[in-house]
Amino acid sequence: MSAEEEESELTETLPLFPLGGIVYTPNSEHILNIFEPRYRQMYNDILMNGSKRFVVAMCHPSEEGRFAQMGVLFSLEELKEVSEMTADRVKYICNHRVTGRVKLHKVLNPEVWESRETYLKVKGTIIDDTGLFSKKDDTENDVDGMDEMVSKDEDVRFTRASVKSFGVADGTDVDPNLWTSIRLWQSYAEQRLVARQNEMQKEFQEKLVEFLKKEMGSDKGKDEKEEELPSAIGFQDLSPELQSELVELQQRMSRELKPLLLEQTLSMQKILEAQDHDERIELMRYFVDAERKRLEAKKTLKNMFGGKSMVASRKEIEERKEVASGEESAVSKPSLNVESSQPKSQFF
Repeated sequence: MSAEEEESELTETLPLFPLGGIVYTPNSEHILNIFEPRYRQMYNDILMNGSKRFVVAMCHPSEEGRFAQMGVLFSLEELKEVSEMTADRVKYICNHRVTGRVKLHKVLNPEVWESRETYLKVKGTIIDDTGLFSKKDDTENDVDGMDEMVSKDEDVRFTRASVKSFGVADGTDVDPNLWTSIRLWQSYAEQRLVARQNEMQKEFQEKLVEFLKKEMGSDKGKDEKEEELPSAIGFQDLSPELQSELVELQQRMSRELKPLLLEQTLSMQKILEAQDHDERIELMRYFVDAERKRLEAKKTLKNMFGGKSMVASRKEIEERKEVASGEESAVSKPSLNVESSQPKSQFF
């Protein structure tokens, strides 16, 4: 049998449900709310034919209608009809388990992506490696440097207990399913982004509270003012200065956080695309080592400046800009670059 004939024997026709920039991993559970007509039809079809499964793959971050060539298989475990309770805004609430990976070979009906008249279908090969660990001896599957990630100085950190369950870390209770540890790392990276977002918003929020207190008048006590602060305020109700700062904050968050989110997403996609757990362990070693170096550099900077806050005020930034006008920075922005040793994520 030729390679093409063998591939044809192994491939199946499966529904495709692209889910934005999210990367899911095997042996995890997820709930989806189904409201679009095309996906209502998809669920009706997989219930009628008894397959109860479909492929989920991430969309290309910048090119519409392109999808990752490696996705995962969602198996439907529970479905609730909720159209009456939601005035038909949501049809089903569904619980799924990811039971394997799927190598996508071809989208059979790409024209329906734009028309939305029905859901996409693909030819794909199901790869079941949810319970496999490395082919190597367990003692070789360690990743050093986790101590930096349990530091109490960090807002986002691993607990000692979670490190013990991290299946590729030195001296752990080795998890026979590496995907559990990969999801733990994914959660850590996601929480880091949330913490950075909160940090960027904090200074503006403090100024907003002061503005609202002044607007309420100075004849009331501090506690009384804080209790009566509104839970929401429109952009047009802000002072011109705060409006300008909010716009600047949004632009800054977009510049700084979007690349970090994309980097994190593509890192997880590369782990998903890896041929086996040995290759995934090597990737995890790389990511853990990069994070360890980042934390060490952060700690060094903090010690150099005697623990002083590294967040500069807007006035200080403007003053520095004036002093450094016309000069180029000698320090380049650090980035997590795995392209030198690993192939790029593959998309249709």
